[in-house]
Amino acid sequence: MKPVVIRMCLFILVLFSCTTFLPQQAQRIRIKGSDTMVPLLQLWAEEFMKTHAGISIYTEGGGTATGIEALINNQADISAASRPLRSLEAQKIAEEFGAVGVSILVGKDALSVYLHPDNPVRTLSMEELKKIFTGEIISWSELIEWNQPIKVLIRPPNSGTHLYFKEHVLQGESYSADAIMISTTDSIESTILRTPNSIGYGGMGRAESLTHCNINGIAPTDANVIAGLYPITRYLYLYTVNTPRGVVKKFIDWVLSPQGQKIVKEANYFPIWTPPQ
Repeated sequence: MKPVVIRMCLFILVLFSCTTFLPQQAQRIRIKGSDTMVPLLQLWAEEFMKTHAGISIYTEGGGTATGIEALINNQADISAASRPLRSLEAQKIAEEFGAVGVSILVGKDALSVYLHPDNPVRTLSMEELKKIFTGEIISWSELIEWNQPIKVLIRPPNSGTHLYFKEHVLQGESYSADAIMISTTDSIESTILRTPNSIGYGGMGRAESLTHCNINGIAPTDANVIAGLYPITRYLYLYTVNTPRGVVKKFIDWVLSPQGQKIVKEANYFPIWTPPQ
């Protein structure tokens, strides 16, 4: 055999060997959306990757609307949302992909109304909440003997929490023009701690340093949410463009498994079903 032929055979053998024994290329899942769900998404990602070598999960907040837009623009594999798809969003998915999108219920959340611990208020009615956040009630003196203006804090419009609160508490009316827009739940918490006369809202499992106001006399507790008594509750969703396949399906199946639903509870949300003890 001529030397050039021998060298060519050796090259093919080495190339075959390298291809055979290279580690499998890591697979990636990109999740973007609801800021409310970020703590839960991070816990899911951490636990899932511990037992699924070769799969990397990247999570990012930005709000429900931002996540859905990322899904439409192929910048996310999964959108995390704290509300159902809006009709215009569903239309965009249909136009872009010829699909209606797939909605997966993955948990349940309850919203709390946050107050500073020094605020004397401990309960508000749904009607009082509506009047406070629309700007009809502007001073605490209209409710109690505390002559302080009410500083209203709200989430930005790309937040599913913003829209849910507007639809279910404000009954579709506009927020007060004087309301201050705060980007995240953590920032709402820190702002209220600095300003005792302010009021805001966010997930029931967040803002442990604040007072979580009773609504219609009903405390925001696990028992009251599970019993269907607490009035401000909502479902949490994961959205995909088409029926999940491959690693995305593997992750979502795991989220709905006993392990994934156990983490929902550990993260202070409510599982859609109770895993066996």
